[in-house]
This record gives sequence, structure tokens and C-alpha cells, in this order.
Amino acid sequence: METATAEKIQAKYTQKDYKSEVNVRWCPGCGDFAILSCVHKAMAELNIHPHETVVVSGIGCSSRLPYYMNTYGFHGIHGRAAAIATGVKVSNPNLNVWVATGDGDSLAIGGNHFIHTVRRNVDINIILFNNKIYGLTKGQYSPTSDRGFVSKSSPFGTVEDPFRPSELCFGARGTFFARAIDVDMKNTTEIMVAAARHKGTSVVEVLQNCIIFNDGIHNKIADRAWKAEKTIMLKHGEKMIFGLENNRGIVLDGWNLKAVTIGEEGYTMDDILVHDASSTDNALHIKLSLMGYDNDLPVALGVIRSVDSPSYEAEYENQIAEVQKKAAKKSFTDFLMSSSHIWEMK
Repeated sequence: METATAEKIQAKYTQKDYKSEVNVRWCPGCGDFAILSCVHKAMAELNIHPHETVVVSGIGCSSRLPYYMNTYGFHGIHGRAAAIATGVKVSNPNLNVWVATGDGDSLAIGGNHFIHTVRRNVDINIILFNNKIYGLTKGQYSPTSDRGFVSKSSPFGTVEDPFRPSELCFGARGTFFARAIDVDMKNTTEIMVAAARHKGTSVVEVLQNCIIFNDGIHNKIADRAWKAEKTIMLKHGEKMIFGLENNRGIVLDGWNLKAVTIGEEGYTMDDILVHDASSTDNALHIKLSLMGYDNDLPVALGVIRSVDSPSYEAEYENQIAEVQKKAAKKSFTDFLMSSSHIWEMK
């Protein structure tokens, strides 16, 4: 029996081991298919046990993902995925807990749960599907839709500015933030693996296409014709270089970031910034994450921030252990009766 158990622990899982038998039901061409495949591949590379893995979701197209996983799953209510996942992780810290959520689910009705999960640094992995639209309810603008965006709920264009997920994450003192594109499955898988290995809340924003209600929303950076010039894949400890010929880079120009061509205007390789994802100061991480929004800089992909910090459930368990060392064990009734905060009903 012990030998069988040891063999089971050492078993090497494959992508197929994480796939359920449920027929995948998304629109043909939806970016969710690629993301689901990346999740399967990432879990296989991590070799985590399916029976020790939980995938939690809220409401939305992306929230169907738990059905397609051969793991434990929980399809929650709108915006509550992060809260449910927190409860799962705190009650059983040994579980691998993942959250599948959309920009509407997590940043609108679920906004407070999202930022407080990040703030607490609960050891869960949040995959944020960002297609800048409400797809399940048939095409209303979402918290990440750009100002002026025309949709069924904004026929003359939105008159508000969107959330930028990285700003929310960093504002909540997040320890891990990364960004990927659904069609770039190799890098997306690698990013998910890095997120899962991070101890604390990891947020992976995946720029995802909604082929029905917001088709092509990320084409400016996802299309092969200009992806090399419009994006930069950040790697910890490496120079921030991009471009078709890898001859462009990011430098500091005063307090601002600037894209330059190496060998022109006096710029050399020595001027190009080296990415430090582990810096505790998130000022540069914020600037990197905002590239490509309202400027002509390339959109940053990859792991932008990954900082070591105690996770919530670990600190919670440590606190309980310390208290138990100092006090005799009591039943819940004894605890209540020995408290000074009791009263008698007559």
C-alpha cells in the first residue's frame, strides 16, 4: 500500500489528466479555448494533483471553465469567485486554488473582493480574462472598456474612463502581476506556471478576444503583422528589448519611460533598462504595466511584478499555532464562558 501511494505521488501528469469529459461550449473562435488549453498545459508542467486542485469561478463566459477541468470546481455567483477561493484556501491551505474570472465579473460587482484578496495576499492564482466587454449578457460595455466605446448599453459611446487591472493590483499592494495574450499560448502557459509557483495572490491578465461582441479588440498587439513592434516580453534579469530585429529598447527619460532605437541618437545597449520583477518598489512596475495605454510605447507582456511576501493563510495558521502554544486547549463553550464579554438572558 505504501509503495502504491509513493508511485501515485511521483506520477507524471499530462495535459489530458486535467481535462474533464464535459463538452466545451464557447463560441467557435473564442479566445477562452486557448486559455483553457494553457491552464491544462500549465498544470501538467507543474505536475499538481488534480484531486488537490480547485478551480473557482463567478459568472460570465470565462466562468464556465471549472466544468472543463478534471479537478474540483466551484461555479459561484457574480463577482464572488475571489471570496469563495479565499475561503477554500484558508480552510485547506494544502489545496492548489485557481480563479477564472472576467473583467466584468471581477472588476465590477466583484471589485471589492478582488482588491481585498490581492491586499491580503492569499495564495491563489487569479486568471483575469479581459475582453473589454460583457459577453454572456450579449455585448454591454465593461469596467475595462475604453472611453467612447460603442456597445448595446452605450450606443453613443461611454463617457467614463476604464479600470486598468494592473493599477488596481498595485494599488492593493499586489505581489504578482503578469499579462499575456490568448493567441500566444507558449508564453501564456509559461506565465501561468510562474504565477502558480508564486506564494501569494497572483494576477494574470489575459487579453482575450470575444469573437461575437468585441472581435479584434486586441488586434493592434495580437496580430503577427505588428506584434513585435507593439509588444515587449519582459523577462526578469534581462534587457527590455523588442522589435522585429530586436533593435529597440526601453530607457528612462527623466521620470518617464521612452522607446528608443539602439544605435541611434546616441543610445547604446548599456542605456537599456534591465527588468527587475522582484523589486519591492512598484513604481517602475506600474509604469511598465501602463505602457501602450495612452502612449506610443509597446504593451508589456510577461511577469511584470513578482515579490516575496508572507501569504495570508500562512500567517493565519502561524497565528493560531502561536496562540495555542500559550493557552490551554478549550472547547468552544469553555472559550465563550471564560470570556469577559458574556451576558445572561432572563
